[in-house]
Amino acid sequence: MQTEENSAENPGSTTENSSETPTEGSFTNLNGFDPKNPPDPELIDDCVHCGFCLSSCPSYRVIGKEMDSPRGRIDLMDAINEDRASLDNATVQHFDTCLGCLACVTTCPSDVQYDKLIAATRPQIERNYPRSLLDKFVRQLIFQLFPYPQRLRPLLAPLWLYQTTGFQKLVRSTGLLKKVFPRLGAMESILPQITADSFRDNLPDVISAQGKKRYRVGMILGCVQRLFFSPVNEATARVLTANGCEVVIPKTQGCCAALPAHQGQQQQAQALARQMIDSFEATDVDTVIINAAGCGHTLKEYAHILQDDPEYSEKAQKFTAKVKDVQEFLAEVGLTAELSPLTDGELPVVYQDACHLLHGQQISLQPRQLLQQIPDLKLRESVDAAVCCGSAGVYNMLQPGIADELGDQKVDNLLNTGATLIASSNPGCSLQIKKHLGLKEKEMPLMHPMELFDYSIRGIKLNL
Repeated sequence: MQTEENSAENPGSTTENSSETPTEGSFTNLNGFDPKNPPDPELIDDCVHCGFCLSSCPSYRVIGKEMDSPRGRIDLMDAINEDRASLDNATVQHFDTCLGCLACVTTCPSDVQYDKLIAATRPQIERNYPRSLLDKFVRQLIFQLFPYPQRLRPLLAPLWLYQTTGFQKLVRSTGLLKKVFPRLGAMESILPQITADSFRDNLPDVISAQGKKRYRVGMILGCVQRLFFSPVNEATARVLTANGCEVVIPKTQGCCAALPAHQGQQQQAQALARQMIDSFEATDVDTVIINAAGCGHTLKEYAHILQDDPEYSEKAQKFTAKVKDVQEFLAEVGLTAELSPLTDGELPVVYQDACHLLHGQQISLQPRQLLQQIPDLKLRESVDAAVCCGSAGVYNMLQPGIADELGDQKVDNLLNTGATLIASSNPGCSLQIKKHLGLKEKEMPLMHPMELFDYSIRGIKLNL
């Protein structure tokens, strides 16, 4: 079994198909895509250029240029395939502005598989397009740090000091970091509050079901989630056990591979996927549970990510078949625990649709159906609920200008619902929304749906 430190941390040392060519960075012909899995011309030809995708595309709504829409990007893929365009500054910038939110896939009347097209294009860019030194530095900082909890953990103490000593307030008040290094400023602007929970990893390997055991489920902790949103993981485990699930948490699990996979870091994503599969292989669980939307979408894509791996392709298919978002799972098996009101009166809540849950996994009704089972909880719906908030994995760090405009619009729409609480089931969305609430000097509690169910099951009232 591979471990985080010897496989996923060093993607070059993992088992690779020896016939794989070219390797990352070795292909220098910029006249077109390299031979390894370019965007499929047959999928490209499915696009009839009707324009239905334009209004649903967040980047097009902000930038307003045809080439920054799904239809425009598909045209670029076709042109590069046919050597009418090359991978250069002019074309790559249009692919980079794509959030990968998949709203266009939901909207398209011709069932164009844009998700497969952009997933094939991004590794091509990373292999064949020479990014600037600064761009490389920022991307390496993200991809060699965030997917690895053991690398992030030593930073918690200095980050805690940075926040508690008032230095963070000073840095933000000057605005210099954002002006001089916009991407580093964007990273700092979504830094979550470091608390005592961030320093402990106190979930046991196995947690017994309360009452009669109905299912044995595995639970994925995530990378950023386990450090900065550990109360969400703890709440998820309590909700599952309260509803008759024995919860198994393998300690060898690492990152789900969402961050590198969404940005074309193919070898790293494959290494992390193998590690995750190995971690759950001997657990004999009925279902693998995930409580983060972006992670869930990637976990369900393992069969595609490892399709060319002779050792793991079949394992990936079996693993993917077991993966369910926690809300998807609970809606399917039903809640058995008794639910109590969260407040003394009516509680208006707006549910924030995470793109990779709504568009990537087609999960929208289930969270709403579950939340409405909490007594006195009343759901409010937001305008443009299906439009991305601008987080999109690491997009808000790589394209902060576009992300900020989308975040600002999203928060306005959430506030206009008149709700007193936001329910968000993705850590990236939560950080983005909290950032823009702060910029507007608005206070509105934001909680994961599992935290709401945990409080309701335990009879704890919210202090709003």
